[in-house]
Amino acid sequence: MVSDYCRSVMAFTIRPATPRDLPAIVALLNQAAEERRSLDPLLWRVAGDAAARIETAVRAAFAPPQASPREFWFVAEHAERIIGVTRAMLVPVPPIYDRAAGTPGLLLDDCVTAIDAPRDMAEALLAATETAVTNAGGARLIASCPAGGHMRPLYERRSYEPVTLYMAKHGFGGAALPPRVRLASMEDIPRIVARSAQHRRMLARINARFWHIHPEADQRFERWMRHSLTLTDRDMLVAAEASDVHGYIIAQPISPLLIPAPHEIAGIGVIDDFYDADLANVSAVSNGESSAANLLAAAEWAFARRNVDSVLVVCPAAWASKIALLEQSGYRTAKLWMLKG
Repeated sequence: MVSDYCRSVMAFTIRPATPRDLPAIVALLNQAAEERRSLDPLLWRVAGDAAARIETAVRAAFAPPQASPREFWFVAEHAERIIGVTRAMLVPVPPIYDRAAGTPGLLLDDCVTAIDAPRDMAEALLAATETAVTNAGGARLIASCPAGGHMRPLYERRSYEPVTLYMAKHGFGGAALPPRVRLASMEDIPRIVARSAQHRRMLARINARFWHIHPEADQRFERWMRHSLTLTDRDMLVAAEASDVHGYIIAQPISPLLIPAPHEIAGIGVIDDFYDADLANVSAVSNGESSAANLLAAAEWAFARRNVDSVLVVCPAAWASKIALLEQSGYRTAKLWMLKG
């Protein structure tokens, strides 16, 4: 028995992955990459050297000093063949959220089973991974997966529900900023922080179990906004009405945490910080031109200037008005974060 999590079930073995599993893991993660590409070829573009990228990423997870006790790889083996792999980690809590609520455990997109793997094997593999993450201190379990991927039904059977949508759109135009939107300045920071506080209160109302706001979130967010304005890889924009800021949005590069190793990350942007007073009613669905719609169009303008042609917008799954705005603007849900109940 390799560890406390090693077990044999129905003639297959579930155990922590080792370096000798690397070729099989590469093959399975290539399979997962091709599945994602079939769902959205523009977002999930597979790199020409995908296998080499996967090998480099997985090998680093096994080799000290890079190997981290906060990261977990498990495999399911049958007849000396690896037929499933999972990857999970304990993720740092962003500064505006309260660490006292505990460190979340994230099952990444690098979770896949062979096409012919039995259902009970997939369940057992996921259960072993959940146990390892929980025993290591994971206070909540979150699973990341494509919205139409084969892992989603498994997560749903194990009481995971969508908590965050990652909504995608491709191709942007616009030769100028939309009306009443401009690039942010240091003078806008206090009003951006005030709008962010409204945003955070909304998140806490939507799902207090997932979004635990830090008591010093305003100060922490302000420091980050002032720093962000000095970064050259992103654009901060505000919708302005007289001396007030009606809303704000940040168009920035996507994190590798959201895009698995075999895919091309260049040319993909992300919008996470996005709030406008138009979205203050979670349930209301607006039509036509709005300050929030102008902000979204401005972010697309900013991405187009940087030759970014695919974008993911982070949106709470229960925020109906924001989802409606994004859908009216051509965004569709590409991937999910699912919270275990």
